[in-house]
Amino acid sequence: MTTAAPRKRKVDAERRAEIGRERRARTRARIVAVTFDIYGRETGLHCRVEEVCEAAGITRQTFYNHFSGMEDLREALTWEVAHEFLAKVTAVLDTKADGAERTATAIRYYLERGRTDSRWAWSIVNLSASGIVFGAETYEQARLTVAGGIACGMFQVPDVRIGRDLLLGTTLSALFTQLREETGGDYPAEVARGVLIGLGCPGDIASTVVSEPLPPL
Repeated sequence: MTTAAPRKRKVDAERRAEIGRERRARTRARIVAVTFDIYGRETGLHCRVEEVCEAAGITRQTFYNHFSGMEDLREALTWEVAHEFLAKVTAVLDTKADGAERTATAIRYYLERGRTDSRWAWSIVNLSASGIVFGAETYEQARLTVAGGIACGMFQVPDVRIGRDLLLGTTLSALFTQLREETGGDYPAEVARGVLIGLGCPGDIASTVVSEPLPPL
């Protein structure tokens, strides 16, 4: 009896701790989910803590138990929005050694996703306006892609940062254009072609690269 009772108390304490972790994880996931809903709207740019709390049905204290503020929450949401898609895109890019192919393929994937998923596209546009464009992971991947194109002589920009900004800035602006205006089915490919030419890729090569079929993700 004296041995069983402490063991039971230990088991009960461990279970309570597990339940607490599960509850905390669910609350955090709910906060991220409702924030995605807010940022996924055209008017979602100026999302505030109060708006998140109301949508999630939580108090400000609960919010701050999970996030230090909106910047912290935006980083978490950007990871949720961008990480899985970037991983799938990167897996395809890793099969392509040519910098022009990698660049054009990435642009087309992002714009094609934006054409069919407006909530995702709005969240990318709104999150990028108040943080790192497309999130830190995608930002770094773009730099590496441009650096590779410069190293092999395909791109002629004098600074990798110029190429990165040209790639990301144009793609972000094109996402916004697709959300606000009518665009044709060839718009993603034409945007990719324009970026390649801007990076210094010869026009005939750019046209050939963007006409290649996209592998399914």
